[in-house]
Amino acid sequence: MSQAVVQALVARFPGDAYDPYVGPGGDDVVFVRKERIAEVCRFLKEDPALQFNLAPYVTAVDYLGQEPRFEVVYNCTSTTQGHRVRLRVKVPESDPAVPTVTGVWRGADWFERYCWDMYGIRFPGHPDHRRLFMYDEFVGHPLRKDYPLRGRQPLTPERDVPDLFRGPGPVGRD
Repeated sequence: MSQAVVQALVARFPGDAYDPYVGPGGDDVVFVRKERIAEVCRFLKEDPALQFNLAPYVTAVDYLGQEPRFEVVYNCTSTTQGHRVRLRVKVPESDPAVPTVTGVWRGADWFERYCWDMYGIRFPGHPDHRRLFMYDEFVGHPLRKDYPLRGRQPLTPERDVPDLFRGPGPVGRD
């Protein structure tokens, strides 16, 4: 479907966009070196022939026992051109970090936070690098395949959570 997109990536980023293939379901897939992911995404978004205006899903995969252990996967879409492409970034366990793409697509914000929270993959340059689901004192990253199934977490004191829905005026609860 998007072979022209894959060919444009491989031509524009020789050696940095590599090993393209057609994945299950017909999506075109290309591997990208992690150091160049933000630049590749910016090219996809800003090139007038490509116009990838949406990164609807960014996730991670843990291949425990393999090296590199992790992958960050970007599923990108051009709603104007009708193209889809999947970018796969290999991430070694010794340096689980990939440059953020939030400067390209703001919508990648929570997906990158999810990958940090669940897998421990950092995104240098991210504007709000906090856990997304787990509490701050949580130890580890629960979707890693080596996370202990019966692991115990430290007890934390109960704390007040701000009522984000309470505002000025008669609408707030009293």
